[in-house]
Amino acid sequence: MNDKKTVSCLGPEGSYSHLAAETLCPESRVLLCGNFPAVFAALAEGAADEAVIPIENSIQGGVLQNLDLLERENVYAVEQTVLKIDHRLALKEGVKLADVRRVYSHEQAIGQCSEYLQKYLPQAECIFTDSTAKSLSLVDDTSAGIVGAHAQKAGVTLSRENIANEKDNFTQFFRLVRREEGLPAHSGTVFFCAVCEHRPGSLLTLLKVFSDEGINLTCVESRPIRGVLGEYRFFIALAGDIADGRIRGALERARGVCRTFRILGAYL
Repeated sequence: MNDKKTVSCLGPEGSYSHLAAETLCPESRVLLCGNFPAVFAALAEGAADEAVIPIENSIQGGVLQNLDLLERENVYAVEQTVLKIDHRLALKEGVKLADVRRVYSHEQAIGQCSEYLQKYLPQAECIFTDSTAKSLSLVDDTSAGIVGAHAQKAGVTLSRENIANEKDNFTQFFRLVRREEGLPAHSGTVFFCAVCEHRPGSLLTLLKVFSDEGINLTCVESRPIRGVLGEYRFFIALAGDIADGRIRGALERARGVCRTFRILGAYL
């Protein structure tokens, strides 16, 4: 009987998500998906036993679509890894920068390479793809791509240097499991989301719960609530062990001062 697990992630083969999946789930069979909703759906529907998604980039910040999906779907983040991102310009052999009319890549990659694109390819239209690896298949006589330094394709050359605005560029990835599997026994970080009452001081009340306990909040990010103009959901990470009574008590008190509250994960 083959009991090998399957992990879903954003494809195609060679994407950063694929590399992260191989890092976090080295023994699992990889299921490559065309977009992030499909990654979550594969886990929810049982086609995958776990999933790997990017959640935050050190330059662009949170991967907003995945924050929203993580809040909506019945999953927990139970492990994380960080990959260094090394963006290269992919050109068909013999093509010069002046020949390029389109640059394809993931929205985050294009944003992270904006200075290079403005300086060397001002004439090119930037077109978003589902992943950096996908853009490699679109390189032709007038089209370039932004791909990882590990990408390879016959007839395509990569720039010798990293073209990102910031060379120290990292992306954090989560490993997800279905919520019924539960959280790990211990953690270094707890990640949750909350909606505060829409009145003055409500966010301060929430943050003070953790400040009073001396608990460090390592990330606070807001996202608009769909269909409710002017109100926001906060995604918050705190440094601490989910098994620590002080941490658990603070989380319960935080739940009590929020309109909605949901733990999204716990990981080392």
